[in-house]
Amino acid sequence: MNYDFIPISERKPLKWPNGKRLAIILTTNFEYWDPVRDTPKPYYPGGPSIVGGDLPGNVYDNANYTWREYGQRVGVWRMFDIFDAEGVPSSCTINAKMALERPQVVQAALDRKWEIVAHNYVQSELLTDNMFDEDAEREVIRATLKVYEEFCGYKAKGWLSSSLRSTLNTIDILAEEGLFFTCDLLNDDQPYMVKTRSGKPMVSISYTSEVNDFSFLRQGLGAEGGLQMFKEQFDWLYAESATTGKFMNVGLHPHVIGQPYRIRALRDFIRYAKQFDDVWFATREEIAAWYMQNHASHIEVD
Repeated sequence: MNYDFIPISERKPLKWPNGKRLAIILTTNFEYWDPVRDTPKPYYPGGPSIVGGDLPGNVYDNANYTWREYGQRVGVWRMFDIFDAEGVPSSCTINAKMALERPQVVQAALDRKWEIVAHNYVQSELLTDNMFDEDAEREVIRATLKVYEEFCGYKAKGWLSSSLRSTLNTIDILAEEGLFFTCDLLNDDQPYMVKTRSGKPMVSISYTSEVNDFSFLRQGLGAEGGLQMFKEQFDWLYAESATTGKFMNVGLHPHVIGQPYRIRALRDFIRYAKQFDDVWFATREEIAAWYMQNHASHIEVD
């Protein structure tokens, strides 16, 4: 994996299709956690916990497991209602075990013809566990993609690693397995091309750890504070996009934003952004496919 360092000041203006100015990606993460793992090592859940303290993997953590499961049983359906009512799509990420263990959630997104992005095999398993074993990492990726294709009926186009913990080999493996965009690189407000050892194209569509409902937990935000965060990000990017197109990703987790006292922040932000005719509620695949064909007018690739 390799990419050029080209600061935004050295790029040509990015012009989105159809005169759009700012692309918005509403990312809903469908994530499954095993209740226990066959190990005495501390259980890594991915994302913050509602009750602190590490338990061994083979000890059931009821408080945190059932808190997260709230998102699958209740919170995500509240989100679906909002997206449907407001007429906007979500870009959904799924780990393989979500399709196997909570198929109703994934099927609901498929029924709406929303984007599905591969998101590792299970949330508590990190690709960095295989940092020094590329074959093992490839096996995890292939197992994930196999479940994805069997459940969705088509091949995955893009990838987001659990907890964004990828290795220096991940993007090269993804390209070799036929994917063409990655969300793991958190370093931009615009797409860019990533070089791969196979020469196959790979577009970076950055996820975000900043404009993310985990910030509600980490910063103690309620609906008003979270809405203000979303709007501040939008307003500044929208102003900058007068001269060069940008995208804004919003990271969402059903067990967090799906709580009744937080959900209004999502609804009201969508309503706010919909007031702007030149805003594009986009999928990553749409952005990546378009950018592969048009990157030369923005950033030349050697």
